[in-house]
Amino acid sequence: MRRRHFLQGAAATILIADGRIWRLAAPQEIGEGPAFEPWRTWRRDARDGPLALVHAAILSSNAFNTQPWLFKVSASRIELYADQKRNLGAFDPYLREMCFSMGCALENVSLAARAMGFRPSVSLPPGKLALAPRPPEPELAARVELSQAPRHSDELFEAIPHRHTNRDPFDAAREVPSKFVHSLAGLATEATDVRLFLFTDESDRKAIADVIWEASERFLSDSEVRRGTQAWYRTTPEEVQQRRDGAYVGESSSLLRPGQPLSYRDLMRTGRLFGLIAVRDRYDRAQTISAGRIWQRAHLLATARGLAARPANGAVEIIDHEQRLQLEPKTTAKLAQFTRDASWQPTFMFYMGYATIPAVASARRSIQDVLI
Repeated sequence: MRRRHFLQGAAATILIADGRIWRLAAPQEIGEGPAFEPWRTWRRDARDGPLALVHAAILSSNAFNTQPWLFKVSASRIELYADQKRNLGAFDPYLREMCFSMGCALENVSLAARAMGFRPSVSLPPGKLALAPRPPEPELAARVELSQAPRHSDELFEAIPHRHTNRDPFDAAREVPSKFVHSLAGLATEATDVRLFLFTDESDRKAIADVIWEASERFLSDSEVRRGTQAWYRTTPEEVQQRRDGAYVGESSSLLRPGQPLSYRDLMRTGRLFGLIAVRDRYDRAQTISAGRIWQRAHLLATARGLAARPANGAVEIIDHEQRLQLEPKTTAKLAQFTRDASWQPTFMFYMGYATIPAVASARRSIQDVLI
């Protein structure tokens, strides 16, 4: 079985099981119904105080739209918990992508805090990534202490309600500006345990797309891995509205556009910039969360500057798979040829470019569903 990629809500793309995509008519940015209201109303509904920051957090990037976060809110503190029962099974055996998603939510909390008159002080509990406990229990991922400060809003904060993953082909003829590449590279310069590698050369981009494609094919040929994601498929618009999470895989009422389908590999090759986020220790929880913060900032920066972005993480996911099954770590060596430094361990990969079809929002649970 080949990897399937879908847009949630009013879908713009369907990727059928033979690994080829068909483009649909361009949708609105935000779908209709309560499952999409958090995107429209987050600024209006967010009252002054720490609860406003949670409204921003639930709009964060996250793996397979599992939205695996819970929040405990007081007058001067927000605690972010990983809701470990919302895991992806063998697809994410060490909960690395779950913790990465925690970092994305944490970054939105921090951005919103500064914009709303708080100074956020973040602490991350130490620990190693591990298999989900049985029964799975919420686990503290981060604590944010809040103190009063002057309001400071920037382009990343303003981009929060417009950041959506774009799974359609990008404009392969349009180069990513060097000014943007420079700004993107600057996002990780102050981090000690996280590094951002960027690739714009055509030969590098093609080689990286090949590694991701081959890894994704092998990874998703495993039936246990596929079962890990099946609980998150949403097959009807009614189910999307009811569950308000997961990946929408139902048929759209939009008409298919004429034209030839693209393979996932060719789809990736329409990106004009590839990125790789690496850490010193792939299985360190705090470093994984910090890497998630960098990705959230990167995606928001792309959104603010008019670019599209999409995760392409199959080559990292199969590293976890190889470790869990004690297989030869073939993919680790392949990625080391791009970093040229084996001490930096890839934890997330993505590509960017200019959209040909606007991205759409995914469903989101309400704030009442994520408070503890």
